[in-house]
Amino acid sequence: MDDKIMYRYRLLCRIVMEAATPLAVGSGQKSIFTDATVARDANGLPYIPGSSIAGVIRHALKSFPDLKHWMGYQNKTDGEGSRLAVTDARILRSSGVPADGLIPDAKDDPLLSHYLGKRLPIRQHVRLTHRGAADSRGKFDEEVVPKGTRFCFEMELLADGLNASGDAKDPEHLMKEILRCIQSDSFRLGGGTRSGFGAMKIVSIGARIIDLENPEDRNEYLNKSSRLDREWDGFRKCETKEEAADGFIRYTLHITPDDFMFFGSGFGNKRADMTYVSEPAVTWESGTGTFEEKEKLILIPASSVKGALSHRTAYYYNKLEKKFADGKDGNTPMKPEQLLEITGSRNTAVRTLFGCEGDGHGKNKARGKAIFSDVIIEKPSVAHDKILNHVSIDRFTGGAINGALFDEETLFAKGAAFTLKILVGKEAADEPHVLEAFEKALDDVCSGLLPLGGATGRGNGTFTGNGKKE
Repeated sequence: MDDKIMYRYRLLCRIVMEAATPLAVGSGQKSIFTDATVARDANGLPYIPGSSIAGVIRHALKSFPDLKHWMGYQNKTDGEGSRLAVTDARILRSSGVPADGLIPDAKDDPLLSHYLGKRLPIRQHVRLTHRGAADSRGKFDEEVVPKGTRFCFEMELLADGLNASGDAKDPEHLMKEILRCIQSDSFRLGGGTRSGFGAMKIVSIGARIIDLENPEDRNEYLNKSSRLDREWDGFRKCETKEEAADGFIRYTLHITPDDFMFFGSGFGNKRADMTYVSEPAVTWESGTGTFEEKEKLILIPASSVKGALSHRTAYYYNKLEKKFADGKDGNTPMKPEQLLEITGSRNTAVRTLFGCEGDGHGKNKARGKAIFSDVIIEKPSVAHDKILNHVSIDRFTGGAINGALFDEETLFAKGAAFTLKILVGKEAADEPHVLEAFEKALDDVCSGLLPLGGATGRGNGTFTGNGKKE
């Protein structure tokens, strides 16, 4: 009789991570308040399904040799299950302990109470046409988990042996690659990862290799609880370090508003008909989480920056390709149907960098090669709210149009410093003029020629600064 233990070695990891930007792990459902709600567990608390984490890891390691041996496969004749098991990622209480299992007193926790019985932030989106106006069918919104929310999950990799070869058959090598992957600056979870959401920061990593033929290891393993809120003392703390993912060009913009900035919330309040967007966040100090109200923070949505850069990049790309609507440089003036081929997502630079939604039937979709991140910072002392009154003028009489008085609450933030970080896949350089057009658009932001946000025609959103390429 063969007494050999199958999968003798177990490589265990426990990871605590923090949302560096808001997180949009969708439930696939909508509610009366939003078009897309976040996934919630039995307690009504946000969580990240383990299948989502495993899927992102598998995609990130797609070039790893013989990956199907470790993460499973299925075809018409046979298949094999994954040797990597990933738990759901559970939200952390204010004390830093994962909220696992049924928690009847969750509403009494000073941090978890903000996720229960209250609406999480809802981010408004609108798709713009090539004319710079809102698309008639392009308005939607989605619920997000605030920046700073922490989650905990565990992984277990099953292995028959430890060969320390450092190749595809070495389980320790694979686990190191997985940890490097989740600590890279390109690691994103959930939806909207190209539009500012889902950036994660690793807070702590605990690891351990168990040999089931070793009685001491086996007893420790058998005494380990599957519940995340019962931390196992068998883990050994590992060093955490953000890794620069291969295959990306990094752009960093340091910009400052010239005066007013306005990224619209889509809502009004008691003071104004239109207000600038702001969201709450969670801060951690000495292992204790605190919910910071949105009034204390400033938000620059990455989707707003992405939209402005998309249109300006298309302009520069067409200029470099000498594609002009009026037939400049001896070309024949374009017909309306020809104009559509060089604007919006049909523009080669836009499709390459920012992606394409396809034809509406699931075909010709393309994922963008540029990754943006939301900017959420504490409101500096130099920033102040300012309500501006407006009235629409009758062009014939020169007087005010009846019922056309409105006002907006903007943010005067001259002197405030913002840092925008953008990752672009190096394969974007394979298309001529694409990166050149994109970099010209970035230069326009830094020189004040490309305003960001809303109401730019009324003087808002002019920034100046400098950029760096790595």
